[in-house]
Amino acid sequence: MDREKERALAGNETVQRAVNEAIERGRWPGEEERAPYRCECAQRGCTEMVELTREQYEEMRTHPRRFAVKPGHENLEVEDVVLRGQGFLLVDKRGEAGRVSAASDPRS
Repeated sequence: MDREKERALAGNETVQRAVNEAIERGRWPGEEERAPYRCECAQRGCTEMVELTREQYEEMRTHPRRFAVKPGHENLEVEDVVLRGQGFLLVDKRGEAGRVSAASDPRS
């Protein structure tokens, strides 16, 4: 896959990450049950949701190249599945998509 396409895919994912960061900021302190977050896949127009606990979300965010996606939404051309959870996958971006993801991480 060419670098421009990888950058575009990573750009789509980072928009979803920004939405999820806003969702996370709106949660009550100590709230630990599973909550809906946007699927952070590269598919334009995806409106699917994944459910994560606060602990799962925060652990994922310690890795700037990591995203939560619905099963079947992973793109193995630019990412590796690192965890299979209940109703979600955690994927880790590699190559140019990984560099773009890390550079755009709002927590870095």
